[in-house]
Amino acid sequence: MVSLVKNGVYYLNRDTLVEITESGAFEILKGNSRAGNLPVDVSSIKQEEARKNTIAYKILMEHNTSGDTQNLKIRFDALASHDITYVGIVQTARASGLQEFPLPYVMTNCHNSLCAVGGTINEDDHIFGLSAAQKYGGIYVPAHQAVIHQYMREMMAACGSMILGSDSHTRYGALGTMAVGEGGPELVKQLLRKSYDVACPDVVGVYLEGKPKKGVGPQDVALAIIGAVFKNGFVKNKVLEFIGPGIQNLSVDYRNGIDVMTTETTCLSSIWSTDSKVKEYFEIHGRPEGYSELKPGDIAYYDGMAIVDLDKIEPMIALPFHPSNVFTVAELNSNAQDILRAIEVEGRKQIDNPKIEFSLVDKVVNGRLKVEQGIVAGCAGGTFENICEVAAMVENRSTGNGSFSMSVYPASQPVYYELVKNGAAAKMMSAGIVIKTAFCGPCFGAGDTPANDTISIRHATRNFPFREGAKPTNGQITSVALMDARTIAATAINNGILTAATEVEPVSPDMKYTFNGQIYKNRVYSGFGKPRLDQDVKFGPNIADWPEMSGLTQNLLLKVASVINDPVTTTDELIPSGETSSFRSNPYKLSEFTLSRKDPGYVQRAKDVQALEQERKTHVGDATGSNGLSGDLEKVLASLPGAGSKDVENILKSTGIGSVVCSVKPGDGSAREQAASCQKVLGGWANIAVDYATKRYRSNLVNWGILPFTIEDENVSFKTGDMIFIPDIKSKIDGGEEIIPARLVQEDEVKEIKLYLKKMTAEERKIISEGCLINYYNI
Repeated sequence: MVSLVKNGVYYLNRDTLVEITESGAFEILKGNSRAGNLPVDVSSIKQEEARKNTIAYKILMEHNTSGDTQNLKIRFDALASHDITYVGIVQTARASGLQEFPLPYVMTNCHNSLCAVGGTINEDDHIFGLSAAQKYGGIYVPAHQAVIHQYMREMMAACGSMILGSDSHTRYGALGTMAVGEGGPELVKQLLRKSYDVACPDVVGVYLEGKPKKGVGPQDVALAIIGAVFKNGFVKNKVLEFIGPGIQNLSVDYRNGIDVMTTETTCLSSIWSTDSKVKEYFEIHGRPEGYSELKPGDIAYYDGMAIVDLDKIEPMIALPFHPSNVFTVAELNSNAQDILRAIEVEGRKQIDNPKIEFSLVDKVVNGRLKVEQGIVAGCAGGTFENICEVAAMVENRSTGNGSFSMSVYPASQPVYYELVKNGAAAKMMSAGIVIKTAFCGPCFGAGDTPANDTISIRHATRNFPFREGAKPTNGQITSVALMDARTIAATAINNGILTAATEVEPVSPDMKYTFNGQIYKNRVYSGFGKPRLDQDVKFGPNIADWPEMSGLTQNLLLKVASVINDPVTTTDELIPSGETSSFRSNPYKLSEFTLSRKDPGYVQRAKDVQALEQERKTHVGDATGSNGLSGDLEKVLASLPGAGSKDVENILKSTGIGSVVCSVKPGDGSAREQAASCQKVLGGWANIAVDYATKRYRSNLVNWGILPFTIEDENVSFKTGDMIFIPDIKSKIDGGEEIIPARLVQEDEVKEIKLYLKKMTAEERKIISEGCLINYYNI
C-alpha cells in the first residue's frame, strides 16, 4: 500500500520519479521513461537548485522575512484558534503589548461549546473572545457554527498562503495552503508582528497513484500513511508534498480528509498540487480569487518519497492507543484474538495503573470484534462527503436498539444545512443515528464519552489513552479505535460487529454540494481591520492573568519532580484534555491537573520545590538578613557539591531552585501549550529528554522559559527526588553554548553529566534567559 524511499528523489516533468541511490546511481521508480531515455540528464542536475522547485520551497520563501534560505523567519497570512486556546493567547499578547490584530485572526468556539462543565466558565470565555475580536479587530465564529478547521477551509484558505493555528491539526494543504499547528505563544509572536523562526525543513514527497476502491475512504489512506512513517520518524518536522496522478482521482473533501491526518505523522506541514477540482471548490465557496495552480517545477528534488498505491488501500483500523497502531480490518477480523491480546499487553504497560483492568479479547464475538459506539465527527470525519456516504449506507436500515449507538457531527452549519436539504440527515435519523452540531468534543474527551470497559470506533483524529474522557484515577478505562466513516457505518448496520465497508453492497450517494454562505454572514463577527480600541475586553470570574515569572538565575538547582520511562509521552498525559477544558483560561486551576493521569504525585512534589524557591527569594529580599532557613532549604543547599566551603548568601542570591520533568520522548500529539505552561506555573525550569516528539512541544517549552535539555548518555538515569546543579547556566545560555556540564546528586553520590541545548536560535536563548516570552517582550 505504502512504500518508502529514504534516499533523495528527483521528480522530472511531473511524470518520472528517479531515486538517487546510496551508491550515487539513478534508479527510475515511476513514470513512462526508461533508463537511458530520461527527459533530462540527471547527472547534470544541481540538487540545491532542484530543491527550489518544490511547491513547499516556493511558498516558504515567499513568506520568509530573514533573507536567509536556511534559517527562516515566517510571517503568516492568517491565524486560527478555538475556545480552549484563544483566551490564553490574547492574555499573553495583552501582557506583551498588543495594540490590535495585524492580520486576520479567527477565533472559533468548537471545543467548549457545550458549556456543560464549570458553570458559566465556557460561555464567559466566549464573551471574552467576542469582546477581544471587537476591540482588536478579529473574526469571531460563535459556538455550533463550525469546527475550527472546517471554517478555515471554507473561508480562509487560499492557494499559496500560509496559516498558523493553535491546534495541532491545522492543515489545509489540499487547498494549496501551507498550515502549521503550534502552541499559543507562536501566535502571540505573529500578533506582535514578530516571526515564526524555523530551520528550512526537508520536503518529502507523497506520490499518489491509482484510485481507491469503493468503500475505502480518506481515513483509510491516512492511517496507511501514518502506519508507514510514524514509528520510524521518516517525516518528523518535515513538509509533506502530495504529488502524482492519483490526486486527480480524489475529490477535494477526500483530499482534506487525508491531509488533516498528516499531523499524526509528526510532519511540520503539508501541501498538495492543485487542479480544477480545487478551483471548483473555491468557486462553490464564493472565493474564486483564492485559487491558483500549484505544481512542482520541471525538475524538483525531494528528500525522500512515500509512494501510495491507492488501488491497494484496504479499510483500516488504528487500535488503542495511537493512530499509528494500524491494521487492515480484514487482518484483524481473521486473527482477532492474537492481535488484540498483543494490544492488551502493550496497553497495560502504557496505562501503568493497577486499578485498571484493560481488556480487549473479551470483546470478540464469533471471531470478530464487537464495539459499543460509533462516532463520525470533527475536522477529519464531519465533512459533507463522508456523511453522505454514511447516509447512503444506512438508508432503510437500522443501527439497532441494543448497546451500540452512533452519532454524527457535521463539521459546519453550511454542511449540516446541505445534509438537511439533500435528505441525508433524514436517512441517518431514520436509521437511529443522532445528528449533532459542529463540535470537536469527541476528539478530545468532552462529548460522547463511552461507558467503562467499552470500545468506540471513530472517524476522528486521535485515540490516545483516556483522551475520550475516561478518568483513570476513578478506575475507568475505555478504548477508541480510529476508522473511516464508511466502515463505521457498515459496522453500525451489523449491530456493532466490526465490518469493513467493502463487505457491504456499494452505494453511490448524491455528492453535489452548494455552500450557503449566508449562514456565516448572519452569525460570524468579521472585524478584521476595524478595531474598536475604546471598547473593553470582558472578563469572567475564572479568567486569570499569568503569574509573574522570574528570569533565569546565574546558577540553577533542579529537583526531579517526575520521571516517565514510556517510549513516547503525549501532551494528553502531560496535561489532560476533556475535563480540564473549562480551566484553560485559569493557569492556577489548570496547573492542578498537570500529569494527573500519568503521575498523580507530580503536582505536590512540584509545589514543594516551588516553596523552596519562594523561601530562597524571601531570604534574599530580607534586608535585615534575620530570616532563618527552613530545614528543607538547608538540606537542599547542603546537597550542592562543595556547598560547605561556599558562602551560603551568595548561593542563595545566584542559584534559582526549580523542578524538572525527565522523560524519554515527550510532546507527541496536541499543540497544547499548557503542557509546558502548567509546569512553569508550578515552578518548573526544565525538561530533560532523549528527544522531543514534536517541534511544537519544544517550542512551547522555550516560550514558557523552560529549558529543553536533551541527554545522550544512556548510562545516566534519573529518579524522583534527584538534584541537578547547573553552574553558570545563564552565562552559557547567553554565550550560545550547546554542551552544558551539570552535577547529578543522587543520595550521597555526585555524578558529572552533560546536558545539551542544540540548535537554539539567538531569540530562543533570550526568551529562556528572560524567563518566558512575556518577559522577553517587556524588556
